[in-house]
Amino acid sequence: MMQQAIKVTDSIYWIGGNDRETDLFEGLWELPRGVAYNAYFINDEKCAIIDTIKADKLSAYMERLVSIMPEGRAIDYLVVNHMEPDHSGSISILRKLYPEMKIVGNKKTIEMIGAFYGITDGMIEVKEGDVLDLGHHKLAFAMIPMVHWPESMVAYETTEKVLFSTDAFGGFCALEGGIFDDELDMTLYEDETLRYFANIVGRYSGPAQKAIAKVRALDLKIICPAHGPILRSNPQHIVDLYDKWSSHKTDKGIVIVYGSMYGNTKFMTDTIARAACEAGVKDVIVHDASRSNLSYIVRDIWKYRGLVLGSCTYNTELYPPMATLCRALKNKMMKNRVLGICGSYSWSKGALAELQVFAEQGGDWKLVEPTIEVKSSPTEADLELCRELGRNMAEAVKAAEAK
Repeated sequence: MMQQAIKVTDSIYWIGGNDRETDLFEGLWELPRGVAYNAYFINDEKCAIIDTIKADKLSAYMERLVSIMPEGRAIDYLVVNHMEPDHSGSISILRKLYPEMKIVGNKKTIEMIGAFYGITDGMIEVKEGDVLDLGHHKLAFAMIPMVHWPESMVAYETTEKVLFSTDAFGGFCALEGGIFDDELDMTLYEDETLRYFANIVGRYSGPAQKAIAKVRALDLKIICPAHGPILRSNPQHIVDLYDKWSSHKTDKGIVIVYGSMYGNTKFMTDTIARAACEAGVKDVIVHDASRSNLSYIVRDIWKYRGLVLGSCTYNTELYPPMATLCRALKNKMMKNRVLGICGSYSWSKGALAELQVFAEQGGDWKLVEPTIEVKSSPTEADLELCRELGRNMAEAVKAAEAK
């Protein structure tokens, strides 16, 4: 028995696949529940595929494609919205199977196809606003550069009002039975969409805002992203979430991340967390920088207004997992956050000084006092400063929400 295509509309089909074998997305981000690679087929006077699939998942993709292909027909067009190999990895094989197939992409896409796969012929270049006529269906193209690669574009099917949105509006997690939002408990998928956004797209929030403005102008019934569920019950909801996240609007909460070898720095940050809760902040999330995967830490920091970083000194420098986090956060270019910092040392200082540099240069962070530096283990006076920082962080977070 072959795997079957799944109907999205009467003539649009999902032909993607689930990946539960890859442990790390891009070799970095944990995938405890896998990821879906979505691709689509449009059956019309001209047959078109929207994107291919990661090369090692080609079997399921081809089975679904063959299950719905009209007998005796060939693929007329392959639309390439995005060139990352999890979506473009089977272009070479598909071209060999359908040698007359035209590959549709923008100028940067066509350049990348040559660089990745050595294909230089049989291309159709499209620009902003161009339309590909399939018969009953028409695909209108819009460029969304740097969401999150320079060649990224979307295709809007004007007849049935379906947006093929590439990596925008998608998230981690395999599709577990259902492929539509109204078939699934979307709580998990929205968390995984935020984790995807924060780690993959968030740095490019400015371009995302420009893309959202284009999407807002569409009469939209269905969003078909390249990862995660197809959004048909309320597609505007995910657009609203993307708008919130890329506008750096945050929830009232505090993320506390510590790096601790023997528990003394952890004691400090636990004290800060308790004081923040006592001061009225219910959403306080604590991460051990050595044990939480970076993608979950970044997701939570993206969601909440407040951040506290606490680090021991390691060989005169910032503790290595904390240094990795600070470097990642600087890259994300977050805005409108409040920050508290504390550090510890025994025989040589270092951690707090580096956290102070991060506070000044690592993004749009408003530093909340006091900054705290402890030698070896905290005294009661040190812990009282930690409580003060927790209370002040709570007030800063609540004040920001009230604006």
